Amino acid sequence: MKEIILLKNGELALKGLNRHTFENQLIKNMKFRLHDLGKIRYVSSQSTIAVEPIDENVDLDEAFRRIQKIFGIAGISRCAAVEKDMDVIIPAACEYLRDDLMFAKTFKVNAKRSDKKFPLNSPAICMTLGEKILDAFPHLTVDVHNPELIVNVEVRDNYAFIHGNQIKGAGGMPVGTAG
Repeated sequence: MKEIILLKNGELALKGLNRHTFENQLIKNMKFRLHDLGKIRYVSSQSTIAVEPIDENVDLDEAFRRIQKIFGIAGISRCAAVEKDMDVIIPAACEYLRDDLMFAKTFKVNAKRSDKKFPLNSPAICMTLGEKILDAFPHLTVDVHNPELIVNVEVRDNYAFIHGNQIKGAGGMPVGTAG
């Protein structure tokens, strides 16, 4: 399991054919703000940018703080990138979000499955993971309308991303796009 930062682009998705120009400028702005933290890979896919540390000494806490101030980002999450297998996703979610799950009273699971070859559909992922979380944390109850904690699972082409509540980003358009 490796920890990364997952960014949601927000308004950039509205720009159609020139979206890549805005995404490239956003990545350029992030590289400028994070260059002194070590080697970082930026992977853009489906209105999401994954910020993956290549060096083990990259300070993800500091990267997360700096990214929150960059315009063009709607939402930010620290997440675990794991193998796309429910036998890996379930224990990874319980381990990665353990502190949040221990202190929350209510939760829900939100799943997105862009890899249509994954054997379970999104509702089945939610039910399976939710059941296992309830087994591991019996004090929790499910509240789909107003949960304290949302356990997010995104099954993508290469990984499954697991994260808790998303933090709001600075929003707007990236600096340098005159948008």
